[in-house]
Amino acid sequence: MIAVIGLLLGVVAGLLIEPTVPANLQPYLPIAVVAALDALFGGLRAFLDGIFDERVFLTSFLSNVVVAALIVFLGDQLGVGSQMTTAVIVVLGIRIFSNAASIRRHLFKA
Repeated sequence: MIAVIGLLLGVVAGLLIEPTVPANLQPYLPIAVVAALDALFGGLRAFLDGIFDERVFLTSFLSNVVVAALIVFLGDQLGVGSQMTTAVIVVLGIRIFSNAASIRRHLFKA
């Protein structure tokens, strides 16, 4: 419940404040969003399975974002930033779709 309230407050604050992302951080924003979505879908799946833990969720959320951004940053430093971005998006996308399939099976008892 706290996570949902925090999410709603964050969305409302973002709409009201309309923050701008500095140009040097813009390549990392999509990665951070996808990593955060992965954590959210994983948290929802854990909640539906009855094993949700707030500490695990928060740790997963923060570490997903940080690790994904570090991988892309390392790729930028090596000159292969776009390839690393694609790799991170593919891996996290697979996890998101896997969690979504599990959520769907749980909700529709399929």
